[in-house]
Amino acid sequence: MTRSFFYIFTIGGQSGAAKVILTGVVFLLLVFAPFANGQRRFSRSFPANNDVRIELLNRSGTVTVEGWNRQEVNVSAFLEPPVAAIEPRVANGTIYINLVKDNQGRGEVGSVNFTVRVPFTSSVDIETLVGNLIVSNIRGGLLRAHITSEGDITLTNIGARAVSAQNGIGDIFYDGTITSGGSYRFQSVRGNINLRIPFSSSFKLVATAPSTRNISLGALANTNMSYAGDGRRVVGRVGDGSATISVTNQRGNISFISR
Repeated sequence: MTRSFFYIFTIGGQSGAAKVILTGVVFLLLVFAPFANGQRRFSRSFPANNDVRIELLNRSGTVTVEGWNRQEVNVSAFLEPPVAAIEPRVANGTIYINLVKDNQGRGEVGSVNFTVRVPFTSSVDIETLVGNLIVSNIRGGLLRAHITSEGDITLTNIGARAVSAQNGIGDIFYDGTITSGGSYRFQSVRGNINLRIPFSSSFKLVATAPSTRNISLGALANTNMSYAGDGRRVVGRVGDGSATISVTNQRGNISFISR
């Protein structure tokens, strides 16, 4: 049980006491404001090796995944009412969190905002129906970030060998390396796709913007790139073309930025 205590000190008469009481009330409002609407907190840690994999399927809410220098996975979340059930399970080195399955048949449940910390070398597979996905400091074998409907995807300081980012409506931002032999796929229906990559990397590129025809290559325009389909597609190769990059934005813009 949580107990709150008020200490009232009379300083300089009644007006002093009133000031102290007001200060205490404001302090408590600031401290407990996040829980005033019935939010609840979930937190759990799991031991992990360097190549742990996490699969997280959310219904709605922001999911933030951060790489850190610890051999454990920490999952914390704020749950909005009606509070969703979260029942993680671990099997064969993979941590599974599936809020769709855990809340099947319940009807409406509140949004869940996750913060997940994993070893830098983890593989990460996250998906949500609605909400933003934010991933940073990951250099494992796989990074998959998918949003079924609406939300932004932000991937920063990424060194994964295989990356897949896909949403319906929303922006996609990727800031990371392009590994030899790697596969990188970015797809959106409507939004801006911005890729910040080393232009010294070796890769084959196919970038398609069928509606806007707005593909900004930056300094890549000076490499072996060519436009096709009346400007709707860019196809080309940099270096030996060992990696592959595929970018499709149905009704949005595509931009390449030097890293």
